[in-house]
Amino acid sequence: MDTKLTLKLKKTVIDQAKKYASDHETSLSRIIENYLAAITAESTEPEEISPLVKSISGVVNVPSNFNHKESFHKHLNEKYL
Repeated sequence: MDTKLTLKLKKTVIDQAKKYASDHETSLSRIIENYLAAITAESTEPEEISPLVKSISGVVNVPSNFNHKESFHKHLNEKYL
């Protein structure tokens, strides 16, 4: 059963989305429905890793106690201060 939904969006976004829908011969409602279905679907299958990602995995060894946030903040301080 279809139900009506009202959204409040910027006019430019709506215009661009309508053009996109028209160019792809579909409705804006269908695009939004498919998007919401995709982001809320629970995947039971693990995502397949591309061969490129597999080939570069394990190239960098990072210690288990490495603090990414601290390292990033240190980098920003050195760069801008």
